[in-house]
Amino acid sequence: MHIGCPTEIKPQEFRVGLTPNAAREAVAHGHKVTVQAGAGLGAGFDDASYVAAGAAIAASAADVFATADMIVKVKEPQANERKMLREGQLLFTYLHLAPDPAQTHDLLESGCTAIAYETVTDAQGGLPLLAPMSEVAGKLAPQVGAWTLQKANGGRGVLMGGVPGVGPARVVVIGGGVVGTHAARVAAGMGADVTVLDRSLPRMRYLDDVFGGVFKTSFASAGNTAELVAEADMVVGAVLIPGAAAPKLVTRAQLGMMKPGAAIVDVAIDQGGCFETSKATTHDDPIYEVDGIMHYCVANMPGAVARTSTIALGNATMPFMLALADKGWRQACADDPHLLEGLNVHAGQLTYYAVGKALGIDVLAPALALKQ
Repeated sequence: MHIGCPTEIKPQEFRVGLTPNAAREAVAHGHKVTVQAGAGLGAGFDDASYVAAGAAIAASAADVFATADMIVKVKEPQANERKMLREGQLLFTYLHLAPDPAQTHDLLESGCTAIAYETVTDAQGGLPLLAPMSEVAGKLAPQVGAWTLQKANGGRGVLMGGVPGVGPARVVVIGGGVVGTHAARVAAGMGADVTVLDRSLPRMRYLDDVFGGVFKTSFASAGNTAELVAEADMVVGAVLIPGAAAPKLVTRAQLGMMKPGAAIVDVAIDQGGCFETSKATTHDDPIYEVDGIMHYCVANMPGAVARTSTIALGNATMPFMLALADKGWRQACADDPHLLEGLNVHAGQLTYYAVGKALGIDVLAPALALKQ
């Protein structure tokens, strides 16, 4: 199979879909790999490292899309990239279709087959291709939130760990999954007073058992959430429903109850955000203010630490990418029901229920798509 990797063009996105190590593995499996010139520079990989791995270098994205059987990326294809997709071509990347009807329409129109990193599952019910970036985003959230809290950035001017005689920042993390756990650990490590909200009692028991004393847990009822958000200096949104739009857990009316200059970091923004006032921003202009509350809603947070993120993502995606290339997507998905869960689009039809429900589009069962 011919595997192509274009340069990411989303604003301030420095990651790359293939590392030189992944390219080397693919070549060793007998596949051809083409990487767009300069695609890896943002993550610290020059063209020579890909050539040494056995990959070819293409001058433009058009060259990559025109010749490759499978396109491997990081972020969802942008509008001009979607125009280059063709019928029968395989796309393997993050998609986040539920809040993005324009992208969904274009992928359906292209006739391509698209497998989304964020909906591939594992035997434990986890999301193995989302987890590495969730870990990165979770660890980044308190870091960027602390920066947002600084007075020069419009925040309350509160130090995360306080100082003797002055209490620490109060941080509320909504969601106790991968993002929330890492956010809570880092925020607590910075000295903040941290509470994690979740609706799963087994998950809260686990967090208490493993991290008891490091941060607190609380049940995420509407009342508890409203009360704790009103007291917080920083709120981290870390809620995920796989493949679906994120639920709106904090309303605009509740902003009026928050402390002026408090910071919101919405890590769920890729799926539409879990605050009613969230809208996607970029690293170029990451913060905006609504009703005196500072919002940090960058849709590709891990792109800020591109080298760490690229290597972590590459470690997770490589086995799946090789399976798709070695067997073809049909056989690979037939052999691995967890990979089949990643199938979102095939030949003009939507194949992921949560996206169809969010966008009001009929869905073809993935198992039936294998037979087409």
